[in-house]
Amino acid sequence: MQKSVIFDRSDGQDLRINSISTYLKRRFGSKVVKLSVDGGFTCPNRDGSKGVGGCAFCSSSGSGDMASGSGDPLADLDSQIALLSSKWPHAKYIAYFQSHTNTYAPVSVLRAKFERALSHPGVVGIAIATRPDCLPPEVVDYLAELSSRTFMWVELGLQTIHPATQHAMNLCYTTADYDNAVATLLSRGIRVVTHLILGLPGETRADMAASVRHVCAVGAAGGAAGSSADAASDAISRAASCGHAEAPGLFGLKLHMFNLVSGSPMATTHPDYVSFPSIEEYIDTVIEMIELVPAGITLHRISGDAPRSTLIAPEWSYRKRTILNGIHKEMRRRD
Repeated sequence: MQKSVIFDRSDGQDLRINSISTYLKRRFGSKVVKLSVDGGFTCPNRDGSKGVGGCAFCSSSGSGDMASGSGDPLADLDSQIALLSSKWPHAKYIAYFQSHTNTYAPVSVLRAKFERALSHPGVVGIAIATRPDCLPPEVVDYLAELSSRTFMWVELGLQTIHPATQHAMNLCYTTADYDNAVATLLSRGIRVVTHLILGLPGETRADMAASVRHVCAVGAAGGAAGSSADAASDAISRAASCGHAEAPGLFGLKLHMFNLVSGSPMATTHPDYVSFPSIEEYIDTVIEMIELVPAGITLHRISGDAPRSTLIAPEWSYRKRTILNGIHKEMRRRD
């Protein structure tokens, strides 16, 4: 039996997950908080260039319900830091451009917004969420420039590899688009984080597992994809070194349950859909997925909460701390 690996004992829980929070704390020497910013972008799946109405699960805010959106990234960061400074007085921050498609604009527009966020003295890096089909060469060139001078990752919303689900969810991009985007970004030394949704309509656990396996395999190009205890030890050493030398594969993965939210197309077409009937079923499913992830890949999310004002189902998904504690407890129980 493979020896279990503890990635973090700092909070007394013996965490068996290579979490992004642990990675960032080791890299920057302090707590690092990701602040969601709405850059005012739109999406090719909304303006008619690829589709209309957006992805079926996406809220009217472009799934950036937690993001500040004054139109000025610097002002948004200041307002959030003011709220958090008493809780984490010595924290550093990553500006997370979350809402809609954050590479869907001319480079001049991207540069103005991203550089303004990076000019904040408390910001040590930037995360940019986008679609895999919105990375033209000139944008990739700018992202490579950014990556060479600041800590950065690009987050690709894949959600699923299965064509039938992609069509039903009105994604208007393909797994091939994703594969090409990953290859392009990795070839330029740009960190990639992939987002998958668990519990999409019609998908089985086997379908979800196939998506997880695919992104880990595609992201392993040139890197060690094994999940052995030795690979895990190597991953911990890389994280603890705090240097820039990292495995050249997928940097991170986000997993969370499908949330039905008001304002999304599915709230009209599937008003009674519930992705997971209980916290226990979700915990069992997500642990099964985590077991497939190579140790060197950081986990950026293993749950996903929506504002209670917009959440329809699962009605318990706002209980983020309960879900996370349940996952960690069950992982310890299973060793």
